[in-house]
Amino acid sequence: MQPDIVLVERAIADPDEYAKIVEKYEAPLLRYLLRISNISREEAEDLLQNVFLKAYQNLRDFDPDLKFSSWIYRIAHNEVISAWRKRSARAAEINLESAEAAQLIASTLDIPAATDEKLLAGFVRSVLAEIPQKYREVLILKFLEDKDYSEISDILRKPMGTVATLVHRAKSAFETAAQEADLHKFI
Repeated sequence: MQPDIVLVERAIADPDEYAKIVEKYEAPLLRYLLRISNISREEAEDLLQNVFLKAYQNLRDFDPDLKFSSWIYRIAHNEVISAWRKRSARAAEINLESAEAAQLIASTLDIPAATDEKLLAGFVRSVLAEIPQKYREVLILKFLEDKDYSEISDILRKPMGTVATLVHRAKSAFETAAQEADLHKFI
């Protein structure tokens, strides 16, 4: 696959080339939108279309000194916030479509290894729903989207030191919520 900067340059020169950017980012961005929001797959696909439309409209404004993935994730992040503002608040549900995703977050906790993966995914989903959005989002970016602190900093527009603090606090909040939820009651 070609580097993002090459894809961007080609898409600016030839709008038909933008399809390669869409192809590369469609699945990861859809997963991200589903994970950080309380929306159906259809709603997430609509948001994703808005993300790609806004990215295309602002492609010439992209700073090639930054990572394109951070830039487009930031657009996705902003679209979710806009959608939240337009809708009435409802209880958050986290989409963890694979047990592997649950394992990534739970790996730093003292959760019995023998726990059934589906139960663990449900437990992690319910615990994530209990912690504040700012912590939920950094955990999702760090552990599920595999973003480094620099990328998270770009996406959330927060200094890297703040991101490190947020990740640390998010892990603590998750652990506290997990202990309060008591895995054994969940099983």
